[in-house]
Amino acid sequence: MVTRIISANASEILKMNGAELKQSIKASEGRTVLSENVVIEPAIDGLTTSEIAAAFGADLILLNLFDTLNPKVSGLTVDKPEDTVKKLQKLTGRPIGVNLEPVDNSAKMESTKLQISLGRTATADSIKAAEKLGFNFVCFTGNPGTGVTNKMIAKAVKTAKENFSGLIIAGKMHGAGVDEPVANEESVKAFLDAGADVILVPAVGTVPGFTSEELIKIVKMVHEHGGLVMSTIGTSQESSGAQTVHDIALQNKICGVDVQHIGDAAWGVVPPTETIFELSKTIRGINHTISRMARSINR
Repeated sequence: MVTRIISANASEILKMNGAELKQSIKASEGRTVLSENVVIEPAIDGLTTSEIAAAFGADLILLNLFDTLNPKVSGLTVDKPEDTVKKLQKLTGRPIGVNLEPVDNSAKMESTKLQISLGRTATADSIKAAEKLGFNFVCFTGNPGTGVTNKMIAKAVKTAKENFSGLIIAGKMHGAGVDEPVANEESVKAFLDAGADVILVPAVGTVPGFTSEELIKIVKMVHEHGGLVMSTIGTSQESSGAQTVHDIALQNKICGVDVQHIGDAAWGVVPPTETIFELSKTIRGINHTISRMARSINR
């Protein structure tokens, strides 16, 4: 059996395949923190945003706006672009994932549609590139205004099952500019049938009208099918202060989610460090929070 992720050393975590990482998260019983980081903006003192997030307690790092066909991370110097992810794993000691967006060109939009690069779009080529770069997981979701739909997310999961060996996360944090339900049992069932390991849903308290009762139904459904659930703060509320993050974290833990995500808004590149810390402390206590923050990446 694998070591639960909240107690695992970097050397153990980075050896895990997708199935082992999933079991490690499951064994941590709702105490896993994922931080999403924008990679195209500089952080401070030549650091990467991922190093900052890891230092404040993130177990998993998700790269946003990363182009798999033109791999670059601000603050990271590599001899060869294909070594980008491996070096980031070495510097952080954390599993690294990437957001890929399943854009639907026929989607009925609620806002102006944004065009994104092919390396950020969920296609067979970008998924194969993510596998070659060595990502530990992929996340199929949508940034604001990109036109991602649940139908295309399910399609991307099927493609990933054929081309990617790591953990597969799927779902929407918000509307992504499209006029459709953000999360419901129908879309969740489609993601599970396609082969998703982790179902992504908006955290209760982030999207209008998405209630605890709805989330509990989804959690029970996903767990019955052997999957995990990740609640997400993807509506800039990661910058609303520690108390807001505390309240969201506790409410979603009560609903039974396995992973809690904190988004990349605030000052633009990584959530405020105090809110990563607050999320971590709320869902697993100060002992496990300090353990993750202080545990050397050389262990």
